[in-house]
Amino acid sequence: MFESVVSGSVVAAVAVNAANGVSGVRVQPGLSDLAGSVARLARQRVKGLDPAPTEGVRVRFEPDGSAAIEVSIAISGQDQAAVTARLVQAAVTKDVRTATGLAVRSVLVSIFDIDVPRRTP
Repeated sequence: MFESVVSGSVVAAVAVNAANGVSGVRVQPGLSDLAGSVARLARQRVKGLDPAPTEGVRVRFEPDGSAAIEVSIAISGQDQAAVTARLVQAAVTKDVRTATGLAVRSVLVSIFDIDVPRRTP
């Protein structure tokens, strides 16, 4: 029998790439991401690997094997926040399912910053 395992960091890297692919979005790492990120970067550098970014995404595996994903983002002030969040949810769900074969139970999007364009007088 063949069994495969996909790690949370792989799912997070796919999710970061998917979210950053949505127009006007950048994944925004939080403070809790920074500590884990430093340790992971150090381990991968020692092994000679160039790690994919995972900061700003948290992955939890459910008992049924599906993934619950949380994404923290900053968005452009040019688009509606709710519409942008739905686009991020759709992109992350699709790309994680396609890249890993995992079912995605939920994608929670938190908007931490909005880049509002400055008006010139």
